[in-house]
Amino acid sequence: MLQIQMWKRVLIWALCALGIALALPNAFYTRVETHNDAVASIEKGATAPGLAEQVALWPSFLPSGLVNLGLDLRGGAHLLAEVQVADVYETRLQGMWPEVRDLLREERDTIGTIRLQRTQGAELRIRLNQNPDMAERAAELVRGLARPVASLSGAGASDIEVTVDGADIVITLSEAERAATDDRTVKQALEIIRRRIDEVGTREPTIQRQGDSRILIQVPGIGSAKELKDIIGTTAQLTFQGVVTRTNNADMPAGAGNELLPAANEKDLYYVLEQAAVVTGEDLVDAQPSFDQNGRPAVSFRFDPTGARKFGDYTAANIGNPFAIVLDGEVISAPVIQAHIGGGSGIITGNFTVEESTNLAVLLRAGALPAGLDFLEERTIGPELGADSIEAGKIASVVAAAAVVLFMLASYGLFGLFANIALALNVIMIFGALSLIGGTLTLPGIAGIVLTIGTAVDANVLIFERIREELRTAKGPARAIELGYDRALSAIIDANITTFIIAVILFTLGSGPVRGFAITLGLGIVTSVFTAIYVTRLLIVTWFERRRPKTIEV
Repeated sequence: MLQIQMWKRVLIWALCALGIALALPNAFYTRVETHNDAVASIEKGATAPGLAEQVALWPSFLPSGLVNLGLDLRGGAHLLAEVQVADVYETRLQGMWPEVRDLLREERDTIGTIRLQRTQGAELRIRLNQNPDMAERAAELVRGLARPVASLSGAGASDIEVTVDGADIVITLSEAERAATDDRTVKQALEIIRRRIDEVGTREPTIQRQGDSRILIQVPGIGSAKELKDIIGTTAQLTFQGVVTRTNNADMPAGAGNELLPAANEKDLYYVLEQAAVVTGEDLVDAQPSFDQNGRPAVSFRFDPTGARKFGDYTAANIGNPFAIVLDGEVISAPVIQAHIGGGSGIITGNFTVEESTNLAVLLRAGALPAGLDFLEERTIGPELGADSIEAGKIASVVAAAAVVLFMLASYGLFGLFANIALALNVIMIFGALSLIGGTLTLPGIAGIVLTIGTAVDANVLIFERIREELRTAKGPARAIELGYDRALSAIIDANITTFIIAVILFTLGSGPVRGFAITLGLGIVTSVFTAIYVTRLLIVTWFERRRPKTIEV
């Protein structure tokens, strides 16, 4: 019997109403976007004038999720960067020097004195000054510092290789450790780039790994590729290093294991520092703008447990000695250690303004890039091109929709009108679903919607043709409608499942625009099946109950 239970009717209309409500903010895009930005600013503690008025632009009780516009629709910047993973090898080996030095000094009576040699490339070379014949013994001691490689592919391998070259001990990273370091470096660089871009409040950036050492960065709404490179390049590299001496001579040799760096706020002042950092910005877990005991702007910081232990041990062993706080290759402060600093927290002072201390805290929280970036490709896409793409997408959608609407009306009359109503709800629900999941709409995504419009009525065509066949067997209209829906269901499900599988494969294996197309295609399949099977059936049943026609024309 042709009927739909009341709870099913309520559920169908409720889902349609939910889709309309979720899609509604996109009809007032600029207003809702301004409202959302103001709410986000207030949540971060901003108190700028006019924020309350911007929040009031959109009612708080209505959904405020928007479909994010991709780079090709909004304009923005595109970068393809290659991480210089080899830069990390040298830094990693330099960091081993204090541990190697302390180990070999304990065996001074046997192997004699040692000296770190200057090298070119990723190796640590230590020379035995007095007993070169004990080099193999020293190398064996250093091999004891080797650790297992922390990766599945390098399971069972050691992280360093130690060889002897005459009176020199040469330490290099093993191939397995280099591969694991490459992977960690790219992952860390990707995460830091994402955090840095997020700090400046850009919307829906695309930041993903490509290949072994490349990172794709796409940020909609930003002015130029240069601006994006500046944002990425301003990540601060912070180190805490021991001070050997200070000088006004910029050409003073630093000596092996040391480096000469300028003071940030004092002209013609330089510091000779121990090259191996005590702790680095990687050990930071938080940095906030604050004030010192004299009320001057400063930055307070806090280390993780590992950094806190290293920092505490160093300050306990060097009371009365200065240590340098180095930011991006400049000494911003060189205080004297007055007492043991435990607990893993401290404060950075300098000639900061409030704005500078705030910016420094942001940079430190965002972290330091572990290696340099080589930008292989950069493009700026202007908003005018994005506007043209949107306009072209609108025209294509309107043309496709008009063609489908006219075809359905001409072929199926009143039932075609019901299918067109379902089609409109289908498109609205696609935008509602994209808004709900925070999806990004790209030009290929618009193509997916246009394709959905063209194919969304396929299910209705199958149903209506089946109803026509049932009417030819002299069944009543109510029975013909019921059988038409029931017997067309299997064909509809089979056809849409195969297409949905293709959308899943495209999403899984694709990236960027391909994924945008797959998302809209997949959502379109789900919503079109719902509207074609349930919404049109409910419309037809409601019409049939009111009119009770003796015959129907399909």
